[in-house]
Amino acid sequence: MFFRYHIDADSGLPHIYNHGVDEHDVEFVVRHAGEDRPGRNGSRIAVGQAPGGRYLRVIYVPDDDDTGVFVVTAYSLTGKQLKAFRRRARRNKHG
Repeated sequence: MFFRYHIDADSGLPHIYNHGVDEHDVEFVVRHAGEDRPGRNGSRIAVGQAPGGRYLRVIYVPDDDDTGVFVVTAYSLTGKQLKAFRRRARRNKHG
């Protein structure tokens, strides 16, 4: 799977860097998502745990031919969002 990233106009770097996220973590979460659901306007939302242990939400758009994705943004899940994801994951694991 080929990954492309939204580039921040000011820095010229992938937008995910603004959230302290790197490509390795994004690609891992998209490939091993605990949850992957539809977003807006054809996007997808992948949520999962990165190798370093933190939980991420990745917003991406799959290519029409399913060979790659365009990553719009990614950021750490914290607080209520993280608690809700863990609750859904437990519910899905046991039910």
